[in-house]
Amino acid sequence: MPVQKPVIHLVGSIPLDNTEKVFRNMSKVLGDNLCRLPDGETGKRLGWIKFLQHYLNNQHPDMETDVEAPLLQWRQWDGVLLREVPMAKFKDGVDPKAVTFNTGYADDGIASFAIFDRLQSEGTIPKNIKFQICLPTPLAPSYNFVSPRAQDDFIPSYTDHIIGEVAKIAMALPNDRISIQWDVCQEVLMWENYYDYERPNYKEEILSVLAQIGDGVPEPIELGYHLCYGSPRDEHLVQPKDTSNMVEMVRGIVLKAERTIQFIHLPVPKERDDNAYFEPLKELKLPEETDLYLGLVHYGDEVGDRSRLSKAQEYVHVDGIGSECGWGRGDPERVPSLLNSHAKLIENF
Repeated sequence: MPVQKPVIHLVGSIPLDNTEKVFRNMSKVLGDNLCRLPDGETGKRLGWIKFLQHYLNNQHPDMETDVEAPLLQWRQWDGVLLREVPMAKFKDGVDPKAVTFNTGYADDGIASFAIFDRLQSEGTIPKNIKFQICLPTPLAPSYNFVSPRAQDDFIPSYTDHIIGEVAKIAMALPNDRISIQWDVCQEVLMWENYYDYERPNYKEEILSVLAQIGDGVPEPIELGYHLCYGSPRDEHLVQPKDTSNMVEMVRGIVLKAERTIQFIHLPVPKERDDNAYFEPLKELKLPEETDLYLGLVHYGDEVGDRSRLSKAQEYVHVDGIGSECGWGRGDPERVPSLLNSHAKLIENF
């Protein structure tokens, strides 16, 4: 069943020194309004999937840089070139179906839960909060770091790997105390025609993979999806004209996934408190058991936060609030202010 009171949803990355500091700081300020608590994606995951670029191009024994593929140009919404990304491929003679991966996602989640469990036993983390494990979808590294000619072979192989990581987590941790959030970014960008290469039938592929990995999360583990427009420099890679593409994607996910989805999180840009942005949400018909969280809290803009929430509520029922994306690439000095902004907005929900 959906949560009855409005909640604060933390997307994932938080630029603090370690997991324990994340748990302590978030619980102290927001604990009464949290349903789930991520570990902050500290360490190599603070840059989200960037570590996989080096892993696939330089460390994986069966993969190497595709020197014949153009570098992927990673541009911000305003056209500024952020970086050029080499694309990986399988080495000649390698059978992609036999390739395995070592990303460490399951090990990281299991290790963080041990800290979570200790702090919850001590009373630092409220007892009703679940541990949230944030995982990039298989299409994130596929679209970003793998040569287009290798993607057809890479996607099913890596999808098996990441579902296997979920299985390891499910075997090791108490299922009724954890939540899996799939981070859906590259799929949103592909839907927005961001990439400088074509991916035939990408909509069908995206919805199929997102449903597959959702159904790969065994119940009673909670399941959620966070849709994202990227934030490598704390700004979007694409500025959405409205919520219509996200509504289309969510509708497809809900139709294809066989298991219950507990929550959906959608971003709201700082500048958007207008009717045009939110109007497509009128068509978002979520199942009764699925909560909708909107990422409309922005640093240093409490008046705008209230305005964005008020406008959104004219078009859709909002179950919780958060920020657009993780905070891992932002200034750590912003964290206290962001926490206070979340707390203030939820008080006047």
